[in-house]
Amino acid sequence: MATSPVKEFLVPYLMPAKCYEELFVNFHLHVPCIKFVLNKTAGFWILLDTFLAQLLQLVKILWRRNAEGLSLTSVLLQLYAFSCPVVYALANSLPLFAWGERLFMLVQTAAIVFLILHYRGDTLTGMLFLLAYSGLIFLLGFHAAAAVVSVMQSSSLAALITSKVLQAGTNYYNGHTGQLSTLSVFLSCAGSLGVVFVSLQETEGSVATLSRILSAGVSCVLLAQVLCYKSSSKKKRE
Repeated sequence: MATSPVKEFLVPYLMPAKCYEELFVNFHLHVPCIKFVLNKTAGFWILLDTFLAQLLQLVKILWRRNAEGLSLTSVLLQLYAFSCPVVYALANSLPLFAWGERLFMLVQTAAIVFLILHYRGDTLTGMLFLLAYSGLIFLLGFHAAAAVVSVMQSSSLAALITSKVLQAGTNYYNGHTGQLSTLSVFLSCAGSLGVVFVSLQETEGSVATLSRILSAGVSCVLLAQVLCYKSSSKKKRE
C-alpha cells in the first residue's frame, strides 16, 4: 500500500510513526504525542529565529541601503545580550558546537550596528567600534573574572527585553517602523513564543519563565506595530 505524502513529511521530521497513527489514523488526541509535536514545532521556530531573524534584518538594510527607524541603542543592547553567552562559553572553554549559533547572531548584530553607523555617515566610528568590540569580547572571554561573566550571563535576557522595548518606543515615536524587517520581527516573535512553551515544560524558576513571557509579549507588540504601520502606510498611498 502506498504511503501517504503527509505521513512521509510528518513522520521523519515532526513526529514518530506511533504518534502519526494516534493522531491521524485513530483520531485520538493523545496528550504525550501532542506535547511532542508542539515541542518539535517550538524548536523549529526557535531555530529559525536563531539563524534567520538577524540575517533577514541585515539583508533588508543592505538591500535598501538605509537603516532608518532602527534604534542604535536597541541594537547595541541586542549585541550585548548575544555576547553574554559567547563570553560565558569562552570563559568556560565550551566546545564551539555548544555556542556557535550565538556567535553567528553576534556577528550579524555587530554588522547591523556598523551599517546603522555607516548609513548615518559615521563609517569610521563604525569600523573603530567593531575593532574595539572584538578586542573587548576577547578580553572578557579569556581574562574576565568569573563573577563578571556570571553577571553578564544572568543579565542577557533583561538586556534583550529592554532592547525590544526601546525599539517599540522608537516605532511609536516615529510613527513608522522604517527599515525594520517584517520577517525578522515575525521570526523573533515566533521564536520567543517557542522559548516560552519550552520553558513552561521545564521545572524552572518562575522569574526566568516570567521574563521569557515578557520578552515574547514585547516581541508580539513589535510584530503588531510592523503590521499596523505597514497597513496604514498602504492606505495613505491609496
